[in-house]
Amino acid sequence: MIKHLRSKLVAATVIAAIAFSMSTARAQQKSEIALSRQPGIFYMPSHIMEKLKLIEKHAASLGVTGVTTKWITFSGGGAQTDALLAGGVDILNTGTGNLLLLWDRTRGGVKGIVATSAQPMTLISRDANIKSIRDFGPSDKIAVPTVKVSTQAIVLQIAAAEAFGADQWSKLDANTVQLGHPDAYAALSNPKHEVHNHFSIPPFTFLELKSVPGAHVVLSSPDVMGGPLSQAQFFTTTKFADANPKVIQAVRDATKEAQDLIRSDTKQAVEIYKEITGDKTSVEELLDLLKEPGMMEWNLEPQGTMKFAAHLYKTGTLKNQPKAWTDYYLPVAHDLKGN
Repeated sequence: MIKHLRSKLVAATVIAAIAFSMSTARAQQKSEIALSRQPGIFYMPSHIMEKLKLIEKHAASLGVTGVTTKWITFSGGGAQTDALLAGGVDILNTGTGNLLLLWDRTRGGVKGIVATSAQPMTLISRDANIKSIRDFGPSDKIAVPTVKVSTQAIVLQIAAAEAFGADQWSKLDANTVQLGHPDAYAALSNPKHEVHNHFSIPPFTFLELKSVPGAHVVLSSPDVMGGPLSQAQFFTTTKFADANPKVIQAVRDATKEAQDLIRSDTKQAVEIYKEITGDKTSVEELLDLLKEPGMMEWNLEPQGTMKFAAHLYKTGTLKNQPKAWTDYYLPVAHDLKGN
């Protein structure tokens, strides 16, 4: 089942990339912009942008009137990348692995705009026998948003290389199964479900640790990466960016305003997040969550992405090695101090 799922994912990505590279149609300036994201508080800047119509606001200030946005939520990054390459959405808000994979497969035809968040990701288990990454057996399934190419799956590979040896980076790939974060939370909450482990993001991290009997931390992304790692960023095709330069600038400006609001009026930001997502977690609990270490990493600059890219190139997932993070980000971000 897992091998079949992985094969389908790789095949779909390759087919979509070929279709993208063969396309000769030029992107046209658009007034309705379709954007995608995944569930979770990682994506709170996008919820604020939707509620306050910040892209529309900043586009108008740049002289582009009549812009509207349509926000679509996908359970994982793989479905988002397929939608981008097929033309179903214009801009994605998802993980570093998907950005790098598409940048590579399209030979630079997909690039980042700005990062949005770099909160910790946490590998959680409800199995008392699993205390470290070394304790996973062949039958211990680990839920990730997209097998092999999601940010969580790749951090797991980096952790495996550190724990078992550089040539063992894929040792736990066969353990991973594809589940969106809400479904993975439901699986952990069900004592009869075969999935006992979830590479989680907030708020699911805190919900699982609070409500799932026996749930405990196995490792976190800052431990593996040596610091914050951008988990969410906006990216798009260079064709769209070239045809819509002021929209791209508006996305950057809107993201900055949303991030500033999270820092200056966190309660309002949380209330907007709850309204847009329907998250039933109380405002007070979410505010407490955002006081946890690493939870206010809302930055435009990409963080930790070159270490990520180096791993993907070394393992053969990327065919091209970027010399700097600016290779896979649009010029609109090049003044930032990313890594």
